[in-house]
Amino acid sequence: MAQNSKIEWTHHTATLRWGCTKVHSGCDNCYAEALALRYGKNVWGDENPRTLVKTAFGNILKWQALAEAAGETHRVFVGSMMDIFEKSKACKYPNAQPFEAGTGSLRRKFFNEVVPACPNLMFLLLTKRPGNINKYIPAFWKEEPPENVMFGTSPVDVETFRTLVPQLLRVNGKRFLSIEPQLGAIYPVAEELEGIDWVIQGGESGHNRRPFDTDWARN
Repeated sequence: MAQNSKIEWTHHTATLRWGCTKVHSGCDNCYAEALALRYGKNVWGDENPRTLVKTAFGNILKWQALAEAAGETHRVFVGSMMDIFEKSKACKYPNAQPFEAGTGSLRRKFFNEVVPACPNLMFLLLTKRPGNINKYIPAFWKEEPPENVMFGTSPVDVETFRTLVPQLLRVNGKRFLSIEPQLGAIYPVAEELEGIDWVIQGGESGHNRRPFDTDWARN
């Protein structure tokens, strides 16, 4: 959880839990996995339970109060240490006690209680699994998507672009792409970006970063 996030395209980062499973080549140097291991959290991979973040909902409601007081809309990236549209997993408290409800319960509470309570927050729901979005959002969102939610996915090259973007376009509502880290050229895209409201784009960072060609950005 981070207020005043250092990520340039958001005000805050929120994570309901820690943990995920890698999906495609963009995940190879996952910063979230590295950070989890640094803190001794064995939460990556299908076989490991996720860890609950007990302060998540309280922090989000605090950010709503701050944004409302300022008369502003603030962006919240959900979630920096997880994928909110990963299939439901076993979950535990930070003290290793089981959280019996599992990650699906956290997701439902967030959708049904937190999102409606925070009209001054724009929730950026970024996933590498856009095919799961319509499976897990509340049924009425499919016809009436909330104004304070954007659905996003993370293609990194032409192959993942061709796979993930059509899945995202099946979701009703505001949509964005985080093409970061971009690992190869993606072209042509003009027609395929119809229905996409926002594109974030950049190279990889960190010690093991892979090459980035600025011509990919220009294209």
